[in-house]
Amino acid sequence: MPPEVLHCRSLATPLVQFSPALLPETQHDLPIIYKYCRGRRRMNIAVKKVIPVLLMILSSFSIIRFLLITITNSSSSSSKPTLPTIVHHTCLFPPCIEGPTNQLKTSANASTLTEKEFLLLSNLIINKAPCNLLIFGFAYQYLNLSQINEGGTTIFLVDEIDDLSTIKANSNSTRTYKVDYQIPGNKAFKLLKQARQNPACAPSSGPLQRSTCKLALTNLPQVVYQHKWDVIVVDGPSGDTPEAPGRMPTIYTASIIARSGNATDVVIHDVHRVVEKWFSWEFLCEENLVSSKGSLWVFRIRDQFNSTKFCAANTVVIV
Repeated sequence: MPPEVLHCRSLATPLVQFSPALLPETQHDLPIIYKYCRGRRRMNIAVKKVIPVLLMILSSFSIIRFLLITITNSSSSSSKPTLPTIVHHTCLFPPCIEGPTNQLKTSANASTLTEKEFLLLSNLIINKAPCNLLIFGFAYQYLNLSQINEGGTTIFLVDEIDDLSTIKANSNSTRTYKVDYQIPGNKAFKLLKQARQNPACAPSSGPLQRSTCKLALTNLPQVVYQHKWDVIVVDGPSGDTPEAPGRMPTIYTASIIARSGNATDVVIHDVHRVVEKWFSWEFLCEENLVSSKGSLWVFRIRDQFNSTKFCAANTVVIV
């Protein structure tokens, strides 16, 4: 087959051939011959139509790529690993204890105070320090209370072995004792009715360590009975389930110990729970409530050792 040839026709006819003898300076006076080629024009028109389409496609790819990068970065940032449950050298709330005792960890039995609750309690200790501070139970913020009470006596009564290994005395005046609590929280209703009817549970029934009241803790270290306490904190045992040891004995015992002093502040934590609320009203009394914050109540007991009853009027009604 013959080769494919572009179909061209001149815009000016005939086609002139220039002789080589013509001088260069005269060539600009000759007419310019233009050629019109059908195939070449079609190609130019096709290219002009394709270029905008290509630009649109490239722009679309750029936008899609940008969106993919943005989504990938967002996914990677949201999937970062969470912080470990052990935090070293970090205070829950100031003031802080420096050194190894300031290592915090998450524990199933640990009791945690809110910032406002801890501020109320720490200010109470600051105003009384150095003082005699007795704490039933353990929360990591309480290590700071021991630091605040420098020069005073701080005693922890705990029922968890892990707490014993965690608490490290910051001075010779801070000590820790292991105490076993036997009465579960689901016995609270029965014990409260018995205590109201039993003269041995009255505040003036005699020395606590020889009491026959079922709510009295008679197996505590002797130093607990011998001291006059300025502040008593009740935050143990856990009492977080009906079967777990409840705080009925610790609240009752704290109320008896407080009545042997001149003016003792008794701090009860977790008063949003039924047992803590019932027994606080019964043995520490509404008229003695001096401040509160969140689930923390502060009662001030003033020289009521010879009193025959705990409160001016019962505030808890049980039928």
